[in-house]
Amino acid sequence: MKNLTKPPKAIKKSHSIGHAIDYKWNDKILSTLLDPNGENDQLDKTLNKIGHKASLGLTASLLEWVYWRFKEYDKMSDEIHHRIEALWSSIENPKNTKPLDFDTDLSFPVSGFIDGPIWVALMNVRMIDVLSRKGSSLIQSEVIGLVLTVRHLTPEKKKFDKWLKKTLSKLANQFPNQDEQIEYSEDVIYDASSEPVICREFFFSRSFKYNPDSAKKALNNFISNIDATKNSFCNVKKSVNVLK
Repeated sequence: MKNLTKPPKAIKKSHSIGHAIDYKWNDKILSTLLDPNGENDQLDKTLNKIGHKASLGLTASLLEWVYWRFKEYDKMSDEIHHRIEALWSSIENPKNTKPLDFDTDLSFPVSGFIDGPIWVALMNVRMIDVLSRKGSSLIQSEVIGLVLTVRHLTPEKKKFDKWLKKTLSKLANQFPNQDEQIEYSEDVIYDASSEPVICREFFFSRSFKYNPDSAKKALNNFISNIDATKNSFCNVKKSVNVLK
């Protein structure tokens, strides 16, 4: 797999890679992260300032924090990797990907210090994917659980907080919600088709200078490295130039 071969500096600085599993984990924490309560109103308001494609990019980036945290510990790293690729591919075109289903028969273990957080993260991603495909105006609020999960897992939380604060500020400025006055309900459809694409480099590379062309080029390069014969969530093939 050619994608995600090198960990981003922000994640390395947080000491997430190879660090001991030293966070607390129990059923109460699992439930709180899966269904956050109203104590995160400010984060909710901030997330709702950004558009849907940017929200998917943020989701893929947050899931990458999970990927590197557990890469050396768990057999699920390939599954996480495939979902990250699918999220980036779906930003270009949702038809390039299949639904990110996870544990539909509820047979995956959720009680362990590693399996539990992975289950929560991938279930959050599943819900974000479901809402995105529906064009739901509630997608950004679903990202809260993933943010809180990553923060809980990260050894150097201040490093994560710094990355998140800077990232959300840039996203709100450059990729704003196209209709902040929208009535947030399951019945309202948000059309993200006209939103500009975003790429992994926007989140993790200080030297990356964003413009629509540079983002398309970077995203196209990432998608071209997806091996659809191994990634069951992706329909794209290496030989296809998916960006015009």
